[in-house]
Amino acid sequence: MTGQWLLIGYAGLLPFLLFVLLCGDRPSFEGTCLESIHHFIFAGGCCESLQYLVFKLFGEIGSRTCSSVEQYLCDRPNPILQLFYLSILSGSYFAIASTSLQYIPGIYVSEWHKYAGQAAVLVGLLLFLLTSFTDPGVINSTTLQKHISSYPYDGVIYGGKKDCSTCNVSRPARSKHCSICDRCVARFDHHCGWMNNCIGEKNLRYFLSFLIWHVILCWYGALLLGAILLGEVEGRNVVRAISYYYGSPSTLREIYPHVLQWLLTFYSTQVLMMVFLLVVSILLAGFALYHIYLVVVNTTTNETYKWDTFQRWQADVAWKKILDESKKAIADRPESGEKVSRKCGLFSFLSRRHPKTPPKPAQSAFKRDNIYNRGMLANVAEVIFPLSQRNKQRKKD
Repeated sequence: MTGQWLLIGYAGLLPFLLFVLLCGDRPSFEGTCLESIHHFIFAGGCCESLQYLVFKLFGEIGSRTCSSVEQYLCDRPNPILQLFYLSILSGSYFAIASTSLQYIPGIYVSEWHKYAGQAAVLVGLLLFLLTSFTDPGVINSTTLQKHISSYPYDGVIYGGKKDCSTCNVSRPARSKHCSICDRCVARFDHHCGWMNNCIGEKNLRYFLSFLIWHVILCWYGALLLGAILLGEVEGRNVVRAISYYYGSPSTLREIYPHVLQWLLTFYSTQVLMMVFLLVVSILLAGFALYHIYLVVVNTTTNETYKWDTFQRWQADVAWKKILDESKKAIADRPESGEKVSRKCGLFSFLSRRHPKTPPKPAQSAFKRDNIYNRGMLANVAEVIFPLSQRNKQRKKD
């Protein structure tokens, strides 16, 4: 029973933490505990607590070392998350291979799955390498012309032509200077620590393929392990033995806890790996669907944050205007001719009409005018065949 509770805790805590890390800073969670946890982890609270603890234990030298490590991990390109991904991929594969390949072929699993699993992992590794080491669309004096003609300035989140003071080049619409990589990137989406690379115009297609393929890979691994476990349960007549031991007939509701306990006793690695793959697949699927949505409407993660900031500013301006008008209306209200109440104290206070503060306008009330949305098919084609590469081909022709 202890193993079952550990499994439930593991399956519940891991997706919650990952969800907070990925989505805790979204506007929809503003003011909630999810935002507070995300802020504590990413906005310095976690690091400050760790630095304080290190300072108490090791003094000033330890504190300076901790600050240097934090700067390297958070503010500089580094391969830490890349190595972590490779350790997860290789560790998961070898854990499954060393414990489960011996059951292939089985009752529900064919021989070819031995080779299909290897091929699927290699494809995932190839997409990881393509995303990590492909040029995301770096803008410099050589590549500026083909990028600057790709997109017009929309006059809202991209007000007009500006120069990057760091790269000393004009900044095209939809581009951004990455403070971590220290370079300007065309159609900048975000800096991905897992890839140690920016996600931009030229490698977004590989990044999306990476996400979608790893969702499929996790589902495939989980289903394969499930088929192996189901075959072992059937092949060893576990249900029949449990029914005989506890008395026949037994309902499925009475039997399945004992079957799960048997699996955790003899096949704990396979059960834990299957739960791990299902949890990761759910998180990756959510992340992949979000980026697919961005592609369909032709926007980026960077532009989503820009629009959120702009809409928040619009809402604040509109609310301030409403408050000013409300105060002015109250100040201009005529008081001569009104009957003065003779009530005193609490009764006089309760009998007055106190003006209510008008509600703050919602951000969703302000429309996003995305001029880059040209329809679903054209938007998807724009990711598969980047505009800057099309411009380059036209000049050659």
